[in-house]
Amino acid sequence: MLVGILASIMGVGGGFIMVPAMIYLLRVPTNVVIGTSLFQIMFVTMFTTIAQSATNQTVDIVLALILMVGGVIGAQFGARAGQKLRGEQLRALLALIVLAVCIRLGWDLVSMPTELFSIAAGGGH
Repeated sequence: MLVGILASIMGVGGGFIMVPAMIYLLRVPTNVVIGTSLFQIMFVTMFTTIAQSATNQTVDIVLALILMVGGVIGAQFGARAGQKLRGEQLRALLALIVLAVCIRLGWDLVSMPTELFSIAAGGGH
């Protein structure tokens, strides 16, 4: 429940908080945590996809194809990187990603948007 509250407040996925919690609070080995997080994400994604398609009575085939291709390619790169890197290196990469997200969230809090009342993504061009 705490992970869900923090994830919704910060606007990040639950795995972003669960992975460090499992590594540092529960002392689960890094390689096990990665698989556990991916397994959990699979169920969240399936539920969200089914709920979205039931609500809208449609499925975006192009988006689904892009996500599947990207997921397969990303999984291959991630599996190779996980085999070549030690647990400490994986934790250091996670720490860098967490810091980058924190910096980005902090920047978004203090920076003035280019258009105050725009709903367009990516600068509104």
